Amino acid sequence: MSAVPTFGGVPRVNLIPRSELDRRERAATARGWVWGVLGALLAALALIAGAMAISWAADQRLAAEQARTNTLLTELAALSDVSGALAAERELTDFRTQAMGSDFAWAPVIDEVRAALPVGVELVGFALTTGGVPQGEDPALEVGLTGSLTLSSPNAIDIAQTVRALRDRAGIAEADGRLVSTSQQSVGAYTYELSVTFDQSIYSGRFAAAEGGE
Repeated sequence: MSAVPTFGGVPRVNLIPRSELDRRERAATARGWVWGVLGALLAALALIAGAMAISWAADQRLAAEQARTNTLLTELAALSDVSGALAAERELTDFRTQAMGSDFAWAPVIDEVRAALPVGVELVGFALTTGGVPQGEDPALEVGLTGSLTLSSPNAIDIAQTVRALRDRAGIAEADGRLVSTSQQSVGAYTYELSVTFDQSIYSGRFAAAEGGE
């Protein structure tokens, strides 16, 4: 058997000039550069747009915070009158505490004195001076009221026993007495003057400063 030659296909010949091939290559390269530049421009524009969006959002937040700050300042300004009123109230409260710290009721004080007097003896006068504002923790150790009492009796009394009875009454820290005058021509002939000191337990405490400085 004889061998038959095999051909790979129809032969082809590239008839395009070399210059045309070079031109096409340069055009493809140029297009690549153009697309690359456009891509870079688009990326730059995207970055710029993102930065502008972030900046705009930050400006919006800043504007919102500034508006909130202005609102708070306005509210604080509106509350300045309230603050002034509270300060004035504190000053007045402090003044009242100092001015009325020695407040007390007279009736209980007089009742304590009368309860210690013998039968038939009357309290006919007194000259008492209020003590100072409480300074210590124990009111029984501070002077609250001091002065003199005038008693009248139709009969002579045991002044020492009367003084001891006064000293035993609540709120009375000290007492002493003497016979001032006598008379045989009228009822209530015997007049006695007693010195007396009350402690600060007689104070009402209604205007004392509250605990905590309020």
